[in-house]
Amino acid sequence: MYEPIRTKSVHALADPGDFPHRSREEELDIQLAGHLAALLAVTDELRVLSADPGLGAAAEQLAAQVTRLRGLAPARASVVTAIHEPHLSALHQRAHALAGRALVVAASRADTAAAILAAQRMDAHAAAQFVGAA
Repeated sequence: MYEPIRTKSVHALADPGDFPHRSREEELDIQLAGHLAALLAVTDELRVLSADPGLGAAAEQLAAQVTRLRGLAPARASVVTAIHEPHLSALHQRAHALAGRALVVAASRADTAAAILAAQRMDAHAAAQFVGAA
């Protein structure tokens, strides 16, 4: 009824040495650095829009973790003024979500320093959302 397949799969034809492979740890490092860099960008934006003195120290800690994971200092934009001033609560919500993603990846790769920092940032942004809602 069906004709047998006579050719090899395209996956079988590819030589495994043709492209570089990354280990699971390297992939997790890349993911974690990406989440922390995104959290750093939101933190820098919040730092410009609010008067919270703790955001400067948090930004420096995040930059240090990204540098440790990537080997390069993260690119940081100096946000002078927001074109459309975003709602601070929405920024805190986004930062909380990014910190949560970073926490999950840090926990899966057993990176205690990054996990502690991500958990602290989650707590800080959750508290800021609560204060902003009250």
